[in-house]
Amino acid sequence: MSIFDDIRESCRVVAEQAARVRIDQARLEQYARDFPVAEIGAATLDPATHHLGHGKDTLAFILALDAINFGSGYFPHIRKRPGHSGYFTVAAGLKDWFQAEGAPSAARLARLTQGDCARIFGQDLGSPQAGELMGLFAKALNDLGALLLARFEGDPARLVERADHKAEHLVATLRIMPFFDDVAIWQGRKVPFMKRAQLTAADLGLAFGNEGWGRFDDLDRLTIFADNLVPHVLRVDGVLEYDPDLAARIDRGDPLAAGSIEEVEIRAAALHAVELLKQHLHATGHAHITSMALDYLLWNRGQDARYKAIPRHRARGVFY
Repeated sequence: MSIFDDIRESCRVVAEQAARVRIDQARLEQYARDFPVAEIGAATLDPATHHLGHGKDTLAFILALDAINFGSGYFPHIRKRPGHSGYFTVAAGLKDWFQAEGAPSAARLARLTQGDCARIFGQDLGSPQAGELMGLFAKALNDLGALLLARFEGDPARLVERADHKAEHLVATLRIMPFFDDVAIWQGRKVPFMKRAQLTAADLGLAFGNEGWGRFDDLDRLTIFADNLVPHVLRVDGVLEYDPDLAARIDRGDPLAAGSIEEVEIRAAALHAVELLKQHLHATGHAHITSMALDYLLWNRGQDARYKAIPRHRARGVFY
């Protein structure tokens, strides 16, 4: 069984047995019938906030960005750039650092401190939440630098080339780093998500036009990138239903514990719901649609005001 099959099967089991989250099957069928297939377009990376068009430096940028592509549970408490979400604040800060100082060596990544990250991302260490996140960013980048030095002679291109154009192989390499090893425990069962490891393959594909360092022949096997926004969109759209207590906690803005039963059920139910949505769309003649394409559409839908007006779940962890 591939890692992608394992993710799908584990999330199916959780979704079907979950006590706190359920998929409204009738609503899902209607959702599929009304789904705006014509709006599914090619995903892009924003050149204003991503270091694109710089060859190996772009490859290094994508690896570094996805090493720290987490913190949504902290984002309400960090200093954001005007007009930028938490993610785009982080991406823009990393881009500015690359442009000002050049792509950091593996040795430099391995030495970064919490204070370095606060400077790079414009954060105040006087804020407990921002300080904690900057410490986690430093650890994530330290791990990336250490892995590059230990196994790839400090060369990020060697890491990507080792995957031999297979996203599954890239995921296996990245999960050597603890912050990429996105596996929860639910009712004694391991439930892998691998959100950021999968996203790294997808982002490299976008950055390099699915060629060279961006060519992965199994991108169609990726699942959604299970986070807290796609579940939120599915909840607002009526596909996911939360039990009243869980819904009330989220609506109050109470954080969920990372790895808690309810947090795992939300991520798993969203992932499985999108798999069911894809099956409905395939059955009606849209066999080309991938989970990744649905993720991009739903994630971008979540930027609309009506979704932002309602709190989504927050969990302070390192996986999204």
